[in-house]
Amino acid sequence: MNIKEAIEGRISARAFLDKKIPKETLNNLLETSRWAPSGTNTQPWKVIVATGLTKQKISDALLAAVNNKTKANSDYQYYPETWVEPFKSRRFQCGMDLYSALNIGRDDSEKRMEAGLNNFRFFGAPASLFFFIDKDMGKGSWVDMGMFIQTVMLAAREYNLASCPQASVADYPDIIREETSVSNQYHLICGLSLGYPDESKPVNQYRTKRDDVDSFTTWLD
Repeated sequence: MNIKEAIEGRISARAFLDKKIPKETLNNLLETSRWAPSGTNTQPWKVIVATGLTKQKISDALLAAVNNKTKANSDYQYYPETWVEPFKSRRFQCGMDLYSALNIGRDDSEKRMEAGLNNFRFFGAPASLFFFIDKDMGKGSWVDMGMFIQTVMLAAREYNLASCPQASVADYPDIIREETSVSNQYHLICGLSLGYPDESKPVNQYRTKRDDVDSFTTWLD
């Protein structure tokens, strides 16, 4: 698979086949991803790969937290407190497109809630990756982490795997740290559901829209 195809064909998959990923494949994926760039080669990433019983325990704990209305306590603020344009409209359209692919009506709050809970079931993926960073690292290292996570998602395409990055699980970092035995020295950035995509599901067939290059680029000669 060439790089252009890997980038343009990547989706945030939300339906996976019931098919395990060989550990060798997961290892090879991370072997490639470790070559992602980082400032002064600090390589600030820490990765937990959860499968099987561990993944299920994490899922159960997250679902219990949501159902018990446990207050989210993310290690960082992902979204702005107040949405402004054009980001507000993009976010709204993204949500509408997703619910349309799931055949969920705008006023169907019950189905919307269930769709939200599927985040904590990792959409049925056989593996979930959790990305941590030492809390002593600065914002530049968070940029490095973004490049590393993107590299993981693109490298996964080489193995016919799909992924879905999930900020949602970072709402409950203490749960993830407890279930994975990661110390409080590390902040949880996000999770990543990983597996073989179920291509028959409409939720894996829709695409979010992207603005034209000239809308975000200034050309200077």
